[in-house]
Amino acid sequence: MSIKKKRKLRDLDPQLEREKARYGHALPSREFILQALEDQGVPVNENVLQNLLEITEEETEIFGRRVSAMLREGQIMRNRKGDICVVEKLDLIRGRVQGHPDGFGFLIPDDSSPDLFLSAKEMHKALHGDRVMVRETGVDRRGRREGTIVEVLERAVTQLVGRLHADHGILFVEAENRRISQDILIPGEESMGARAGQVVMVEIIQQPSKHAQPIGRIVEILGNYTSPGMEIEIALRKHELPHQFPPEVDKRSAKFPDKVLKADLKEREDIRHLPMVTIDGETARDFDDAVYCERDGKDYKLYVAIADVSHYVSSGDALDREAFNRGNSVYFPRRVIPMLPEVLSNGLCSLNPQVERLCMVCEMNLDTKGGFREYRFYPAVMFSHARLTYTKVAAMLENPKGEDAQQYKNLLPHIKLLYKLFKVLLKARGKRGAIDFETIETQMIFNDQGKIERILPVKRNDAHRLIEECMLAANVCASDFLQKHKQQTLYRIHEGPTPEKLLALRDFLKEFGVQLSGGDEPGAKDYAKTLTRIKDRPDAQLLQTVMLRSLRQAVYSPDNVGHFGLAYESYTHFTSPIRRYPDLLVHRAIKAVLSDTVYSPGNWHELGEHCSQTERRADDATRDVETWLKCYYMQDRIGECFDGVISGVTGFGLFVALDGIYVEGLVHISELPSDYFHFDAAKHMLLGERSGKRYRLGDRLRVKLVRVDLETSKIDFVLDGNGAASRTAES
Repeated sequence: MSIKKKRKLRDLDPQLEREKARYGHALPSREFILQALEDQGVPVNENVLQNLLEITEEETEIFGRRVSAMLREGQIMRNRKGDICVVEKLDLIRGRVQGHPDGFGFLIPDDSSPDLFLSAKEMHKALHGDRVMVRETGVDRRGRREGTIVEVLERAVTQLVGRLHADHGILFVEAENRRISQDILIPGEESMGARAGQVVMVEIIQQPSKHAQPIGRIVEILGNYTSPGMEIEIALRKHELPHQFPPEVDKRSAKFPDKVLKADLKEREDIRHLPMVTIDGETARDFDDAVYCERDGKDYKLYVAIADVSHYVSSGDALDREAFNRGNSVYFPRRVIPMLPEVLSNGLCSLNPQVERLCMVCEMNLDTKGGFREYRFYPAVMFSHARLTYTKVAAMLENPKGEDAQQYKNLLPHIKLLYKLFKVLLKARGKRGAIDFETIETQMIFNDQGKIERILPVKRNDAHRLIEECMLAANVCASDFLQKHKQQTLYRIHEGPTPEKLLALRDFLKEFGVQLSGGDEPGAKDYAKTLTRIKDRPDAQLLQTVMLRSLRQAVYSPDNVGHFGLAYESYTHFTSPIRRYPDLLVHRAIKAVLSDTVYSPGNWHELGEHCSQTERRADDATRDVETWLKCYYMQDRIGECFDGVISGVTGFGLFVALDGIYVEGLVHISELPSDYFHFDAAKHMLLGERSGKRYRLGDRLRVKLVRVDLETSKIDFVLDGNGAASRTAES
């Protein structure tokens, strides 16, 4: 091939201009490299590839980095000779490894094709979360696609938290994340003097391979497993939650004033005269929102003031980068990991009583039916006249002559008007058809040693609902405002059931003589109508649970598909910028519209995925902590019997939630009366093959606590009595 032809070949790169714009010169694009390799039809030595693409000596290093990136991402790979191959030509499947506590695992393919089973032998080569390339080798005995790991593209685990064990002088760490089933060997000189049984952080210094276990060094000794607060320390590290602010954030935080400055008041409306109040729980320390309502003729004017976090946290600065990493505050029992430093979260950005604070206001005019006549957004300065709690507000409304009402006598008329508006909004909610599932929230009461003394249900009163309706109204206006002005943002979206889940739900409800209206695309109103029809039935809790599980999880996305559960065509999060990063983005977007500019923080889809992921991460971490605390709480009650309800049915047994204790445990399938039991996922049931005995979601059982395992956070029950389940209703 002549020089002229070689140059012509490289000039044929369809991404030539893109590469020039990005790198300042025409480096061959990934697409063109792949095409060149495919045109050769055989694996190619890297030097040959460089000559083919006419890579100059000056370009060798940057081209090498591009090849390395393509290797990392599994677009190409090297064979045993070191030649470069196109992965798609090798029939290899890229994806991420999902480990199982029992030692085997699965490949979750990038192309969303069905998962591949990875045997325990294959899982010796990789750890949970690693990106790998797999060759499909057939099907296993259960008919699942099976694969073998050909190459590890990217190692996901570099550090982990676990307990140190010693066996015949050999030290190893068992990972707290049970999806990592391989023990990490610890050489004696890398142990930091840690003792067996202690919780430690380990750095992986040698990744696993086909013939060798992973090796690590201890980099931090956290302490004894049962020390107060250790469950939180473990969860922080297991779920990789950022929990220490970096030095640059501390440095920036130290420069904030302790109060609002006069210079901050420029171009802000002054609403300090309005008797705004905050209404939160007794233990709350960060106050995002304040409210006030007044009459506007026969109509209502509602003010919702939200802390102006975006005034103090600028896009791209150290505070913003850390807030993005965290995504949200994480609320553990007795401890909070805040998204923002305390100087902001509990100080300048918290709408504390009797101090001036900067805020973003949503001022809404609502008619007597709860409809929006108009609304507007603006930056302001406010003054909270009182820090009220849900309990106090409920007491004030119930007894206007009581002690709490008299203490806030000057605010009582405004609270009463807020309550009237709440009733209007509640009626509009019902007319709109929003779904209102009844769920029980609990609160853990701790003793002086930091362990659970008892678990109590948290009763929602009208004060909770009042604030909720005010926040919903402001969020809807924020969404509408940004949509009207064509400013991209993150919506809070909630999609209805998938066709498969809808079919399963209809089949289940049919057994109970219940019908869900709405055809192939039921709306929230159809769900709400069904919930209303069943609310007085003895099996209402069972039916509600199955209906709730048919819905998808709410997420953040720039694609506005509406919020199914709340029955809104457009909805976003505006009201909690202290503790949720999406709300901070929404504030910046609103300010951009007000200043007639466009806000573009980056790829909105990636932002939405990240914020959804950090939300799930926080939920998983708090669930781990609560589960461990409940195990610790129950360990002294082994041998006791309890009444409960089946809260989950799986192929391996029944989960039972205990009455009045709010603790859940497992009755393993092997503990059920002698029979072969088969799992029916559609009917949420285990059915005995010979006896015909059924155990279904919502059935009542009496169980005996036989085992509590703190290491795995598992509680095991056996049936007490003859193993019969009492049904909430017969089908």
